[in-house]
Amino acid sequence: MTDGVTRKSQHLDIVLRRDVSARTVTTGFEAIRFEHAALPEMALGDVDLSTTFLNRRLGAPLLISSMTGGPERADGINRAIAEAAQQHRIAFGVGSQRVALEGGSTGLARGGFGRHLRDAAPDVPILANFGAAQLRDWDGADMARRAIDMIGADALIVHLNPLQEVVQPEGDRDWCGLTEKLAALARLSPVPVIVKEVGAGISGALATRLWDAGVRIIDVAGAGGTSWAAVEAERLSDERAKAIAAPFRDWGIPTARAIVDVRAACPAATIIASGGLKDGLDVAKSIRLGADLAGFAAGVLEAALAGGDALSGRVGVVVEQLRIACFCTGSRTLADLRHARLVTDAST
Repeated sequence: MTDGVTRKSQHLDIVLRRDVSARTVTTGFEAIRFEHAALPEMALGDVDLSTTFLNRRLGAPLLISSMTGGPERADGINRAIAEAAQQHRIAFGVGSQRVALEGGSTGLARGGFGRHLRDAAPDVPILANFGAAQLRDWDGADMARRAIDMIGADALIVHLNPLQEVVQPEGDRDWCGLTEKLAALARLSPVPVIVKEVGAGISGALATRLWDAGVRIIDVAGAGGTSWAAVEAERLSDERAKAIAAPFRDWGIPTARAIVDVRAACPAATIIASGGLKDGLDVAKSIRLGADLAGFAAGVLEAALAGGDALSGRVGVVVEQLRIACFCTGSRTLADLRHARLVTDAST
């Protein structure tokens, strides 16, 4: 069995060096086309991308999530993300804190999850993170407080990854009773709980269950980007295990579909769109379909590894792309963008 620190480092190397994206399923954004406003009657500088999330004002509706990749890289990646988030006034979330919380990490591993992140990003939302499967064995409320205090977080992400878990040798295979555990955590957590998938999507039916459990923020994390079944298959040396994982590379609900379904099921929820977003135009499409924020992870990973300046530059490109999409639809605000006209038949 591989320990958690080694596994995270393997994940990062695989995502960076191998093609582990979905092959036959797409995000669905390619089918969405805005009607062009050839006479927008506004200046590009009139576009206001600001929004409020977790009682903090953001400069744009963006969230950066990280895959920390183990102790050697966690600190550098998280520092780069914190710096870029502060500069652009956007939200960011750390990778899973499980190893640090369970005490099986070295001081270096814990270094990626410290109060220095809040010092680097004092004005933006920071999101803590651990997996739902751990709630089966943990005192959820206690671990939530520890995860939040570790980085000065504004909210706690609890990620759902059942497919990833069942195709990895070390994975958690017992997911019984976790809805009740999530409901208890939502009641007891000192900050809002965000539930997210990791690339297979959240359905409208599940969103309703989560809402009934007290969860008010949902990250759909749909299919069409990185496939964690493919990532795990790349780690496997056993041919039988590889064969079992292989057909699930394209499993999941496309991101665009998940946004629409979750918004219809939970009109009052805060929805984060993630899963295969490539650029600011995908962000615009996400907002139009019903999302409040849009999240990037693998799409900005190389920039994060290169440091804060590189990541800040990448984020700046996404922000300007979103601004242009608003301008070319005649949308002065994100509220206007939500009502932008779409081309109903993209072939004409």
